[in-house]
Amino acid sequence: MPNHNGGRLKRGILAGGASITINILLLGIATDAEAQTQPPEIGTATVGTATKAEALAPKKQKPPQIDQQLTGPRTRVSGTWVGHQSVPASTPILVMAGHADSQAMHGAGTPGAAVDLHGAAPMDPTMRDELYWNRLVRDAVVSNGQLRGLNIKAYDPGTLSIPNAEDPRTNWSVARSQSTKGDYILEIHFDAYSPYGFGSGLIPAINRMPNRLDESLAISFGRFPRLFRGGLGGPRRGISILEIGMLEGKLETSLRDPKTREATIQSIAHRISQSLAVGMMMPSKASNQQPGEAGIAPRAMNPQTNPEVE
Repeated sequence: MPNHNGGRLKRGILAGGASITINILLLGIATDAEAQTQPPEIGTATVGTATKAEALAPKKQKPPQIDQQLTGPRTRVSGTWVGHQSVPASTPILVMAGHADSQAMHGAGTPGAAVDLHGAAPMDPTMRDELYWNRLVRDAVVSNGQLRGLNIKAYDPGTLSIPNAEDPRTNWSVARSQSTKGDYILEIHFDAYSPYGFGSGLIPAINRMPNRLDESLAISFGRFPRLFRGGLGGPRRGISILEIGMLEGKLETSLRDPKTREATIQSIAHRISQSLAVGMMMPSKASNQQPGEAGIAPRAMNPQTNPEVE
């Protein structure tokens, strides 16, 4: 006689196996959906057998989101320029920290609202808080950009105070030299706290016409007038200045809090390096744009910073 009990048992096992398979698939889909909405941790040493660099690579892991609310408002004095000129993918990118050579002197950068208004201790007593954050973001941008395959590196003058602006070690001197060779020079800044600061945005170099890297960064952060404050010293020497945001409020708190500091720095760096990578791929456009631009902002009255190099 046929074993009906065995057949029913076999069908039950198959049905149960199918049910388990479906449940596993549904769990996998749910896990994937949750992973897309939850920011991954920054600084994980390994993922399986992956190296740390692979774990942080943009293609394999998304850094925490950073929104405009965190970086604050975009510049309240907007430019009308458009970066039309394409940039070869092999173009060297040199990233600098703003105020890196002007500490303990005029033009040292903003101390930030926490120090200046609320009595907090500086992050490093040898430098203004702006430079402290500028340096960390600079290094993170370079690391992230290299993972993306960009030809990018950092520059540091090696000393915090260089009184002579023509010294070959200053940001200005190095930028002037490398810009003439075709390098793209990007200097990281945090703007002064309100009411002195203007907000986030890019001030493009004015020794050349704006290019697609300038345009991509301006789309991500906002755009200042080309001749902001009559034309700053850095842009006249080939530096595109990126103001991340005013150093106050949620942005400054997120940077100062040890629990959110690394995620905030990495997120800003991701946003900048992604903008650079996108700019490399943007095609050139015809332009009848003139070198100058209307909408010049007034010179700053903030005694804590130097309006010429801020």
